[in-house]
Amino acid sequence: MRNFLAPTSINVARITYLLVCELAGIGVSLSTRGMGDFEIPLSLGVLGGLAVAGMILFCETCIRNFTLRGLTNTSFGILVGLFCAWLITKLNYQEAVEGILLGLNPHQEALALDFANSLNFGVNVFLFASLAFLGAVLAMRSGRDDFAFIIPYVRFRQDVASGQPLLLDAGVIMDGRVPRILASGFLNGRLIVPRFILDELKVYSSSPSPGKRQRGQRGIDSLEEMQNDRNIQISVHESGEGSQAEEMGARLIRTARVLGARLLTTDENLTKVARLQSAEVLNIADLGEALKPVVAVGEKIHLALVRTGKDENQAIGYLPDGTMIVVNHGSPKIGTTQDVLVISTLQTAAGQMVFAELYDPEEVGG
Repeated sequence: MRNFLAPTSINVARITYLLVCELAGIGVSLSTRGMGDFEIPLSLGVLGGLAVAGMILFCETCIRNFTLRGLTNTSFGILVGLFCAWLITKLNYQEAVEGILLGLNPHQEALALDFANSLNFGVNVFLFASLAFLGAVLAMRSGRDDFAFIIPYVRFRQDVASGQPLLLDAGVIMDGRVPRILASGFLNGRLIVPRFILDELKVYSSSPSPGKRQRGQRGIDSLEEMQNDRNIQISVHESGEGSQAEEMGARLIRTARVLGARLLTTDENLTKVARLQSAEVLNIADLGEALKPVVAVGEKIHLALVRTGKDENQAIGYLPDGTMIVVNHGSPKIGTTQDVLVISTLQTAAGQMVFAELYDPEEVGG
């Protein structure tokens, strides 16, 4: 779970960029040695590199909730950044700098030209490093589906190959049944977990309530199980959709619509709201209801009688899906397995109730 909860690759990029800026500042300072009035002290070069790196890192922090659609990996982001920097260098600003320096000190033309060359080198290093860094960070924060913004054909090929992606909410992750459903083949497609859902799971796993803490830990274990399964594709979406104060369900629906994904949940209210907003949603509870066997009147069932009912003469048994069957005059047979005959069914808000009698072959034959 470490790669889910700690984006260390971005921190490595930050440190690398900071070192490059410091080295560039030192290089500019050393290249001006012996230039008299144009000489830059080493401390000033170090501070200059630190200032440029700090400014760019501050800008990167300010835009951390935004992604560039079209950048799907770090190498592509770096190439875009370097290309932009190359275009800027074509402005040929070095001649303008040389003209300004000669105007300030026309008697030291050679030193002015050397200083302009050194300054141009330093600016180019900062420019290429800064834009490459920003491109790489934005690429790492962009999901795989964002690539479809520039090349829709890639999205089409991806959907055909792996199916429409599934966006998971916290409830369905903590439910723990998703890996088994995927293994059964009833669902396919790449799984997407928004970053704010991971944060919610961490809150659950560290809750003082034993029940919440157990559910949160089960959700994290379920994610780890899916991550280690080579047949399951799962990724984290650095979602910038919606504000932190926005209700969790609204953020999930918005993210699902932006990514073109189906929302997988166990929350009945979230399911209703998502369908009202024309978002595709799958509810595991609906799947469970659809898989329940249909019990028809007149059907014979082999049933284990486990306890008494409300009336003394009634016995209670359960189908494998949890459906309760009330068997009239079955109390003497509690603790045994009997054939029973369904005589009526009743649909209630809590589910289906089935009433049966002990099966008597003679009565049925008569």
